[in-house]
Amino acid sequence: MKKRTIFGEIEIYDAHAHFFSRKFFETLVSQSPHLSREADSIGRVAEMTGWTMPPDDPAELAAIWKEELDRHGISAAMLMASVPGDEDSIAAAVAGLPQRIIGGFMFDPTKPDAEARARRSFDELKLRVACLFPAMQHYSMAESEGARAVVALAGERPGTAVFVHCGVLSVGARKKLGLPSRFDMRYSNPLDLYRLASEFPKAQFIIPHFGAGMFREAMMLADLCPNVYLDTSSSNNWIKYDLAPVDLSTVFTRALAVVGHQRLLFGTDSSFFPRGWQAEVFETQVKTLAEIGMSGEQAMAILGGNLRRLLGIAEKQASS
Repeated sequence: MKKRTIFGEIEIYDAHAHFFSRKFFETLVSQSPHLSREADSIGRVAEMTGWTMPPDDPAELAAIWKEELDRHGISAAMLMASVPGDEDSIAAAVAGLPQRIIGGFMFDPTKPDAEARARRSFDELKLRVACLFPAMQHYSMAESEGARAVVALAGERPGTAVFVHCGVLSVGARKKLGLPSRFDMRYSNPLDLYRLASEFPKAQFIIPHFGAGMFREAMMLADLCPNVYLDTSSSNNWIKYDLAPVDLSTVFTRALAVVGHQRLLFGTDSSFFPRGWQAEVFETQVKTLAEIGMSGEQAMAILGGNLRRLLGIAEKQASS
């Protein structure tokens, strides 16, 4: 499947989207003393958020995502289970639509049996991207034995990657439901990955949102470690924190100067319905790439080719 763009027809692979399963919302409900007492807690969540609640069966949610990707002409997306322990939901989605959904899983390495749990996700469930949120679970990437075990496993498995959220972290669903977000920003520095990225050069790392406010540190890390990729996802509102005037064109230009076009991964950070896939994020980024003089070949790499290469996905896989 190819999408018509100002660069021509291109296979688009979204490197960053969220699979908000039924279990995702049930987990949030369990963390709220008020919602957990509601007779129809999921219905109450729908009222509070304005979002469409997913069906019980994750395969049905996968089918909804397929229709959404079809509607926008998107070949495939990396959809991540968005609470720890929801690996089976995204695995069911991948099993039903392996050519359209690339499985990612939010992973808490501070819990027991980290290596065994990560091994199961990679080997049994056929998930490709372990998604780590150090500020959320309060651990250092430089010091966590659980994180090290996950990275070591990824380094032994071509076609996998370790996604590490750095910088500013905000979870919209938690805000809408009035849940506290007791994140620890001390663990958000991309440079904390340097030790593992150096020790495991065969492991591939993805830093989302250009570092989400820690752009300079993310660029330093990527410059030093050729196994580090940056994803371009979301609105990139972190730009407002930059001390000097900057816009998305400047961000792309600086990133390209340091890491080149082959280590940038297009993403939207799409998540809930009825909003669905964020076409406006795509259009903004494509326009920006054109404005800064990207060639068609370079745009093809950023918008899909780099993720296919990183995860060893053949282009023809996404044709159905």
